[in-house]
Amino acid sequence: MNTIDFIKLSLESSSGWTMSLVEDMKDSPLTQPTANGGNHPLWVLGHLVHSESMLFDCFVQGKENRFPELAEAFAFGSTPSTDASSLPSMDELLAKFKEIRADVTAYLDTIGEADLDRPSHGGEDFGPSFATIGGCFSAMTVHVAFHGGQVSDARRAAGRPLMFNPEQVA
Repeated sequence: MNTIDFIKLSLESSSGWTMSLVEDMKDSPLTQPTANGGNHPLWVLGHLVHSESMLFDCFVQGKENRFPELAEAFAFGSTPSTDASSLPSMDELLAKFKEIRADVTAYLDTIGEADLDRPSHGGEDFGPSFATIGGCFSAMTVHVAFHGGQVSDARRAAGRPLMFNPEQVA
């Protein structure tokens, strides 16, 4: 398996798991994962959409974030609101995630292994993980999986059973 195929598989796996958890919470999108609050599934999804555009559109391609309207509610450092009237719907955000992820996957079909070492438009200001094109794709994979854990915790807080059990992956 080459590096591009590895990235594609990793992106598909992490988003598959996380989006399954998110979609399962459509009826309870504002459920916070702890008694002390936290990142609810709707915030996680909006954050992933905004961040994926930051990583792909801005850092990889040098363009503007395609979802600037999501910055206030979902950008890094924002506080998750539980006021549903001030937030987009889960369906709207799911469509945006699918849009950006399809573009990411299509882009990967146009580059070669050497392109992964090219400097990103994020540069060193954001740290070494975001300094190269390959680093940005790695961050996309890890970021989605990281926040999937928060949605899993929100599901448990909502009283839902485990979605993936050890026998399924053994």
